[in-house]
Amino acid sequence: MSAPRARVVRRPVHGVLLLDKPRGLSSNDALQKCKWLLRAEKAGHTGTLDPLASGVLPLCFGAATKFSQLHLDADKTYEAVAMLGVKTTTGDAEGNVVAERPVPAITPAQLDELQARFTGPQRQLPPMHSALKKDGKALYEYARAGQEVEREARDITVHDLRLALAPQDGRAVLRFTARVSKGTYIRTLGEDLGEALGCGAHLTFLRRVATGPFGIEGCTTIELLEAMDEADRASTLLPVETLLAGHARVMLDSENAGRFLSGLRRRGAWPDARAVAVFGTEPAALLGTAHVQAGELIPGRLLSPIDIQQILGSREPATP
Repeated sequence: MSAPRARVVRRPVHGVLLLDKPRGLSSNDALQKCKWLLRAEKAGHTGTLDPLASGVLPLCFGAATKFSQLHLDADKTYEAVAMLGVKTTTGDAEGNVVAERPVPAITPAQLDELQARFTGPQRQLPPMHSALKKDGKALYEYARAGQEVEREARDITVHDLRLALAPQDGRAVLRFTARVSKGTYIRTLGEDLGEALGCGAHLTFLRRVATGPFGIEGCTTIELLEAMDEADRASTLLPVETLLAGHARVMLDSENAGRFLSGLRRRGAWPDARAVAVFGTEPAALLGTAHVQAGELIPGRLLSPIDIQQILGSREPATP
């Protein structure tokens, strides 16, 4: 009989882990794996990444989970490959082939026109194989039951689009890089590009290379984390305030910091600002978020005194 598995003793962990999620793993499975490796008490992410996609997945631990929602609306950049001439039920290689058409000769001028046509604000119809809900049920549940339901097109923006034709395994493929707004389905974009070329298409590769300010170059992998000891794993975490990089900064002395943390507004000569990261000076530590209106610093999401003490304690060098 096998020995019982040792129980993991959780601990307070605060910070942001930039993970290069592998293809085939759900965002939640990746989160739970990293949470287990770090022995973290609390964890969350800034929005899911499709299991069939790899790439940037920011994971939040401890106090960072208070600010994870701020990055749901961030622009995202993807690299993708669409096989031309073949349509599938899901818009990717996991679906069944529903149509095959010859791929016409495509000129550089046509690619330039296509690139311009699909760049900028537009309306996109969400795919049936998606987690969007209709009458309380995910669209993919209807799709799996063979039903197609009415969906409303949504406003999206493709901020930047780069297209290139290339052969792959004897087939014509369209490689593209797209920086897009929240809510854009890259599978649908790939299908729409294929339809515009008159032959249809489906995605065979999808990788997220940036979300907001976080790029793939700053990410680590689960394999690398598994090979590290606990101290090295903890060192991969970015500070909680990394999530507030676009916020204005306000510094408070110890007296005002204490009152701010109790939810009281503070007055000062600050310009109006919608998004503010508030720090204490003695000791130097993130206190939370706020906004400034008419000289008043109005608290938003606040860290608890316990969170702050734990973060400060994690910065202290271990005693030999």
